[in-house]
Amino acid sequence: MNPIAATKSQQHHWWTLTLVAAAVLMVTTGARQSLGLFVSPLNTSTGLGVVTISFALAVGQFVWGAVQPIAGAVADRYGPGRVLAAGLVIMALGSALTPFVSSGFGLVLTVGLLSAAGAGAGSFSVLIGAAAQHVPATRRGTAAGVINAGGSFGQFLFAPLVQKLISVLGWTGAMWSLAVLTLAALPATRVLRRSSDASAAATHVAAGDRGVRHAIGTALRNPSYLLLHAGFFTCGFHIAFLVTHLPGEVALCGLPPSVASWSLALIGLANVAGSLAAGQAVNRFRSKYILFWMYLSRTVLIVIYLLAPKSTLTFYAFAIGLGLTWLATVPPTAGVVGKLFGTRYLATLFGLTLLSHQIGGFFGAYLGGLAIDGTGNYLWMWYADALLALAAALVNLPIREPLHYPQTSRA
Repeated sequence: MNPIAATKSQQHHWWTLTLVAAAVLMVTTGARQSLGLFVSPLNTSTGLGVVTISFALAVGQFVWGAVQPIAGAVADRYGPGRVLAAGLVIMALGSALTPFVSSGFGLVLTVGLLSAAGAGAGSFSVLIGAAAQHVPATRRGTAAGVINAGGSFGQFLFAPLVQKLISVLGWTGAMWSLAVLTLAALPATRVLRRSSDASAAATHVAAGDRGVRHAIGTALRNPSYLLLHAGFFTCGFHIAFLVTHLPGEVALCGLPPSVASWSLALIGLANVAGSLAAGQAVNRFRSKYILFWMYLSRTVLIVIYLLAPKSTLTFYAFAIGLGLTWLATVPPTAGVVGKLFGTRYLATLFGLTLLSHQIGGFFGAYLGGLAIDGTGNYLWMWYADALLALAAALVNLPIREPLHYPQTSRA
């Protein structure tokens, strides 16, 4: 094959891999980010209480993050295909079983463990790690942005769809529908299996590779990596609070549930643009400065929201503003990890940052439930959210981010 044809074939290969990964993330993120819409109807049906339901969703936030480094490590060693397939089946099982539970413990098992663990195995760390092994260093930011945009588009697509399913089929029918939609993504994992499993198996004993434990130990001794974790903790707090409790905030303002579902959808749609822009920006600017401005913008937006009249237009404008940075933090965060340590164990090391993200997510979801139960509103949560976003912006500035990926990283 001549060099030009070979280059075109390689470009087609990594673009195919990237788009398929984006499609899988569309399903797992779309289904997962729509669970907040079930809080009110589930509470009305079961009488479990908002705090109990919030706790189950908070456990899910933590489990989603805890699974990521484990799934990433397995994918780094054996390839992502089987990990993704197993994740989709487990996620679908959690959704399918949820309508049969009637206790807080049962809800923790289905939504908090099964659905979340499955979604974690089919999420950012495995998908971006899989793509990074095949994408040239100069295009990794673009690939991460496209994959991330797939997840954001999933939120845009699923939020109004789930709200409609709840109104037509009830919350139980909507849950079963999510299980079916999740299983529909299984064929995509075969493409990723063929593309990446052989590559991972062939490279896990490369010369100079001292193993995943050494890679983790090295990373955890790096102050810049720990600062990245601190910022991502806040991102998780912010996102989990909103996806879990935005419907409740909308209801407190006397607005219909459709405002909440369309606000979540607008966040997802705006983040498609934000993710693509972030992916391009990572190729041109230092990721730590991109993260600084993203987190700072959230502080400003929350303050504006608190001062603004609580109308439908306010929620939609707030959603679009937040959506521009919502999950657009993922490409620059993964970019910093890749520049610090290369791509060999990117799925594992980025998975650990996602664990920090979801520890924040646990507190965002659960404390929101305690706030509404104890005070009747979310005001103190908004204050905490704004302060944490400001802190996240500041902790990114001291990060010592290399200008380029290590030469040992796959190109």
